[in-house]
Amino acid sequence: MNDDLPALAARIDRTNELLTRMLAEVAKTPSTHAIFVDAGYLYAAAGRLVAGTEDRRAFDLDAEGLIEALIDRARSIFADSRLLRVYWYDGARRRIHTAEQQSIAELPDVKVRLGNLNANNQQKGVDSLIRSDLESLARHRAISDAALLGGDEDLVSAVEAAQGYGARVHLWGIEAPDGRNQAEPLLWEVDSQRTLDLDFFKPYVSRRTAAYESAGVSRPTREAVRFVGAQIAAKWLAARGRETLAELLPGHPYLPGSVDQDLLVEAEGILQYSLRGQADLRRALRDGFWEHVQTQY
Repeated sequence: MNDDLPALAARIDRTNELLTRMLAEVAKTPSTHAIFVDAGYLYAAAGRLVAGTEDRRAFDLDAEGLIEALIDRARSIFADSRLLRVYWYDGARRRIHTAEQQSIAELPDVKVRLGNLNANNQQKGVDSLIRSDLESLARHRAISDAALLGGDEDLVSAVEAAQGYGARVHLWGIEAPDGRNQAEPLLWEVDSQRTLDLDFFKPYVSRRTAAYESAGVSRPTREAVRFVGAQIAAKWLAARGRETLAELLPGHPYLPGSVDQDLLVEAEGILQYSLRGQADLRRALRDGFWEHVQTQY
């Protein structure tokens, strides 16, 4: 019996060594988060908050700018984590992408998932898509944290499924002018809650009756907007200094929300044209800005 003790001790030491190595590897593996956006909730709540209506036809939503702002917000909350991607859930008739949904799907790090849209313009199947993705990503340890922008009680099962595999689910809501726009059972289930306020959404939601749009100003070309982006970058470089713009480089192709908003406002002033809801022109503006910045470093 005593003769077996050295061999047993050696096996225990070996097991402890392997466990130590495994824990060290786990510690080196970065946390990963993903953002899940229920577009139906987003359009209704943000439209009501900023434009006073839930009717999508009455306002423009700059989805690209808003997605970048959400990524920026997540980056500040999950400071030691990397983004997997943004999942954008919306409805469409026969699940065929609209032009707007297609432009969103073409954005980097964004996955558009479509449920059906019935005759009453109600989404069908979106909640089950969210549950399927949340559960699958959590089960395969692809994410450690999920930021969920939504409010439907049907999402409770999605939250429970993800939590069952060890993921933490953080509910993001949109400020409600009156009352509450998220179901209480959903609020009870999540690991944390945050509310995005009016100031957060103002830059990305605008009524379609902007003064200079109704004045008959023609739509600028992508090249014209790209040139304006480069022009603003050159102006900022001279005024703000190389160090300030150099700080933006690690975030490429994204700009911090405040910087992106400054770029948008200045470009609209130069062009005398609203770029809100114009995803292709907003992309051209940022492309021009980044191209000039990158040539300087």
